[in-house]
Amino acid sequence: MILYLMRHADAGVSRGNPLLDAKRGLVKEGKEQCMLMARVLAAVKAPIDIIVSSPLKRALQTAQFVGTELGFEGKVEIADALAPEGTYADFQAMLASHAGHDAMLAVGHNPNLFKFLGRLITGNGEAVSVRIRKGSIARIDLDKHPARLQWLIDPRTARLIYASVTKRSRPKTSRK
Repeated sequence: MILYLMRHADAGVSRGNPLLDAKRGLVKEGKEQCMLMARVLAAVKAPIDIIVSSPLKRALQTAQFVGTELGFEGKVEIADALAPEGTYADFQAMLASHAGHDAMLAVGHNPNLFKFLGRLITGNGEAVSVRIRKGSIARIDLDKHPARLQWLIDPRTARLIYASVTKRSRPKTSRK
């Protein structure tokens, strides 16, 4: 299975109260990040056949915006394994329960996402630190052992790439 692991998009400043923080939605910049990153997934022809999200509002909104932009017609599933308090064992159980799918988009939170990614790619239970900014997506091939990180792209890099390919590659020449 191919796993697209995505950190939720920008939701502004976190709140001190955990109950209020769980209801924090995306800000305008976060919604734009979702659209941009969905275009990245479409450009690489990501064959996503299931989307799973943390139950927190900002992650669920991210999953729904990206799914809508991709034309995903299924329902976004909710998994506590992707919540901030989710454990690696919960995450592995979630992956195992969806093993029949070809490609999954999983949307969650840091710090557990970068820990999950680190443990997946080392294969030995040790976590390595991999920076995952808000709105970033990592493509991991789970059929390899250890799992193989194919790429990791964040919205800043995607914006730069998008801007560079929309400009002419050659400078204009005068024909007088």
